[in-house]
Amino acid sequence: MEVRLLSSNKQALTEVAEVLLELRPQYTLDNLISQIKSQQKSGYQIVYVTEDEKVLCAAGFVTGQKLSWGKYIYIDDLVTAEAHRSKGAGQMLVDWFKDYAHLNQFDQIHLDSGVHRFGAHKFYLKEDFVIASHHFCYSF
Repeated sequence: MEVRLLSSNKQALTEVAEVLLELRPQYTLDNLISQIKSQQKSGYQIVYVTEDEKVLCAAGFVTGQKLSWGKYIYIDDLVTAEAHRSKGAGQMLVDWFKDYAHLNQFDQIHLDSGVHRFGAHKFYLKEDFVIASHHFCYSF
């Protein structure tokens, strides 16, 4: 398995988007790719794990700095393709984030996880993430 940071490779973007669709089924493939490209203009990046040139898992993220968190990485989307779960790809991706944060002197890594995603919560807690707050949202 290998971790890669997404470049401008159109084929890789399509393959990554196909995995991200498992987490974001409200999009079509074309809409998701368009949304990713739009977010990339504001600093959104994608890192993904491959094996034999097949995308196993992917995560979108942004970096920034806040009074409350210091210099941070925020993982917007992290998903392992259902067929490849519990085989180490997600672990490899989280390890990449921890190494990347350490090497680039980030203070924290943050993510949100839907309240119904119990398997993901178990994984994040095992990886020493803590439930640090409740996230509130108001939608229009």
